[in-house]
Parts: sequence; structure tokens; C-alpha cells
Amino acid sequence: MKTAILVSLLFTVAITSSAKRRNINYDESKIAPYTLPDPLICNDGTKVTTTEQWERVRRPELLKLFEEHIYGETPKGKLNVHYKVVAKKSDALNGKATAQQVMFTFSHKGQKHKALALVHYPNNRKERVPVFIGYNFKGNHCTTTDEWVRYSPYFEGITDLSSKLLQRGTQVERWPMEEIIERGYAVVTMCYHDIYPDVTPRKAQPRDLVRLSNLLPVTEDESSRWQAIGVWAYGLSRIADWVELQPWADREKFCVIGHSRQGKAALWAGVQDKRFKVVISNNSGCGGAALSKRVIGENVEFITRQFPHWFCKNFTKYSMRERDLPLDQHELLALVAPRHLYVASASLDRWADPKGEYLATYHASPVFELYGMKGMTSAEMPEIEQPIMNDVGYHIRQGKHNITLYDWRNYLDFCDKIFNKRGDK
Repeated sequence: MKTAILVSLLFTVAITSSAKRRNINYDESKIAPYTLPDPLICNDGTKVTTTEQWERVRRPELLKLFEEHIYGETPKGKLNVHYKVVAKKSDALNGKATAQQVMFTFSHKGQKHKALALVHYPNNRKERVPVFIGYNFKGNHCTTTDEWVRYSPYFEGITDLSSKLLQRGTQVERWPMEEIIERGYAVVTMCYHDIYPDVTPRKAQPRDLVRLSNLLPVTEDESSRWQAIGVWAYGLSRIADWVELQPWADREKFCVIGHSRQGKAALWAGVQDKRFKVVISNNSGCGGAALSKRVIGENVEFITRQFPHWFCKNFTKYSMRERDLPLDQHELLALVAPRHLYVASASLDRWADPKGEYLATYHASPVFELYGMKGMTSAEMPEIEQPIMNDVGYHIRQGKHNITLYDWRNYLDFCDKIFNKRGDK
């Protein structure tokens, strides 16, 4: 296990060095002309003019295109999942929340795999509450300093208790649990490594959900077989399965959230699973909210070479050929309609192309408008920290690639508005 994690850390360093060596474009003036496909034009050239036409014809077409060319095909079957509350604390967060740790045991044909969810829901609720569902990067113990929180199963092989990998609270600023609870929301998180270890080469970490999921019926075409982002998205939906069963959870107010690579997974989960009424992408960049055809910052050639396990093999065909893509990420964002979408960027996160993230949100807006909803009304980006909160939300904040308290407060404000928690109409 320690070897696998060391490989992952060294690989991250190698990526940073490689990016510096390569000629990555950050100059808007050097972006070659490109044409975005119209999300409201069907494969046969027919113009979509009704929501019925969108849902019956165009939406399935776009889902198929994203499966075939970017994320891979999600298996139609389901693994068996057993849930067990392995720990409970009724006075968490200074008595404001009840916390649970829930072990998910996935099984199929005699094989098993475990993943651990960390749950907080408010104690002072008068009714069922909305729920944020999202992955953490470094284990559930990274989200808190509380010794009560167990280490995620991915870290079970580490015996050196002084290891930095076992330090608690290293990403606590990314999970403002107490404020989320005070605002009347529950939050469920899980380490994404528990579902699919983000390690390259893949042979370094054979213990993952793919070992089981590949036993399910999948496409025979290896080039469109799902990979990490598809599996992470699948895992988010399996968490939602458990949350649906809870007496404190409002089943009509599920929010899926993700930062960076998990922003990509959150978008793909939110597109496929309509139980997610709000879909939130934080700094998700290439293969997430940013337009690929702009070819600025991280591009298809770089992301598929450095992270070959993220996307289906077909995506590599568009390395240095982004203009040949038959689709782009604004169409992924459009697939959230008529539910609600929020995209966020950071001013110094040039790698993720903030402008491309905003433009994708803008160009997705006509599909939301088809439903009488309000998206982005201008192709001009808003000023820094001047959020737009229509039926579709967007902000760009000052700072680097991260998810911050400022981001969370905007997401909470947006969800308050959508769910009428403050009487907004």
C-alpha cells in the first residue's frame, strides 16, 4: 500500500515538472479558431424546439457521445451493496450534528470491496434536510481533527502511525462541516481512493471497485470501456442510494459536489443520475467544465498522457486534435437541465482555464432556457467574486486551484435559493 501511495506522490511531482517543460499555451491570442457544436441540433440536423424533443432524442444522443468518446460506458447492472453503521456520535461538531461512519461492502460473485462514508446531519432539524454528497482526496481523516473518525479502507495497509498520510485535518479547510450543518444541510463524504485508487501505473494498486465492476455487463469495445471518472461517478450514485434510505434526508434535495478531478466525476454523476437536483463543479478544468476546443492550459494530449486511467481510450484519439471532437463540455453541462448547475473557477488557476469554464456554462444556457430557466446571459465573464445565481450559477474567486470557504458559502447560498430555504422565489 505504501509503495502504491509513494508512486502516486512521485507521479504528481513528475506531472508538475513535465507541465513546465512542455509548451502549454496560456495566451488567449494564440487560440486557433474553433466551432462549438450546438447542443440543440440533433445528429440528423434537426433543431430541438421542445423539452420533449430534448429528452426523447437529443439528450440520449449526447449521453451516448460522452460515453463513446470521453468517459466510457457505465455498466447497466448494479453491484450488491451492504451498508453497516460502524460508528455513531450524537454530539459531533459541538453538539450541532450527529455523525456516522458507514461501511459500504460491495460484492459480486464472491468478491468483496469496502469503502467508508463519513456522514454529518444537523441535530436541530425540524424536517428532512438537503444533502451534499462528494469525495475527499486524502481520506475521511483529512476532513477533521477528530480522532473518532476512522481511516478510510484505502489506508489500512499503512502501519507507520507517524506517516504524513495519516495526519488528521490536512484538508479540513475544504470541508467546513460546522458551517454546512448550521445552514441546515447534511454532508456525506468518502475518500475517492476507496472507490478507484488514483494511482498510475494501474498495476500498482489492484484493490479497487473496478475489479468487481468489470464483472458486470459492459461494452465489448475496449476503446469505450469506462475508467476512473466513470467509476467515481458510479460510486457517487451508490452513496446516494444509501442516503435515500435515511429518515433525515430530503430525497428531493440531493447535491453532488466535486473539486478538480472530482469535479469531473461530479458532473458525470450528476448528468447520469437525476436524483442530484444541484450539480456543482469546482475548478474541474479539462474533461470537466472547461471547453476542450480552446486548447489552453491543460489539454487533451496532456491529460490523457499523464492520467491514462481517467478517461476511456477513445479520448486519446483527440490528443492535439481537439477540433475533431464531435462534442464539447458545454453539452455535458447542458445535460444537467432542467435541474440546477453551479460552476466555479479561480483567478490563478490558469491550468483549468477559468474562461473556458465560464464559456461552457454560457453556451449550455440555451438548453436551460428551453425549460424556461435562466442561465448565463452574457458571454463576458463576471468580475472576480461577483457571483451569478440564476437557475444556473457561476463565480470566479481570487486565488489558486482549491475549494475554499468562499466557494462553499456561494454553494450554500445558491442551494438556499433553489430550495427556497430563505423564502426566495
